[in-house]
Amino acid sequence: MPAARRPRGLDAIDVKILAALQRDGRMTYDALAARVGLTPRPCLERVRRLTAAGIITGFSAGIDIDRLSRPVTVISEIALDSGARRDQIERRLRAIDEIVECWEVSGAFDYVARIVTSDLARYEELTSELLDGGLGVGRIVSHIVLRPVRRFAGYPAALLAPRSR
Repeated sequence: MPAARRPRGLDAIDVKILAALQRDGRMTYDALAARVGLTPRPCLERVRRLTAAGIITGFSAGIDIDRLSRPVTVISEIALDSGARRDQIERRLRAIDEIVECWEVSGAFDYVARIVTSDLARYEELTSELLDGGLGVGRIVSHIVLRPVRRFAGYPAALLAPRSR
């Protein structure tokens, strides 16, 4: 994969494009251009520039999983033993399909993961594999999600604006 080109400074129109596309990545370039105050061709060129710079990393479909199945979502806090090999653990965490997001964090735990499984039995299997797999996972604290209060719908526009240095 070629290295992403360093973006030139983002302006207010770039920020509007990013805000619009993260909410609806399927909108046409005509609709996007109208929303941000451009004609379609310059709008397309800006989207291509933002993509080439690695700011836009792709487009995906949001799926309402509850319409397809009855998954169990668990927020898991993962603490490592002192001799744990982070590279091996992170490789294992990335390899588990049910771990849909995972972050290294500060504090009493080393990682926080959002895990979505078919049922609690599958979640128990995963945690047993992590705890008993000889990787150095010392403890996992689980929080079963009861219902979403707010789902991720994009980053705040204030974070999309260029930072002054």
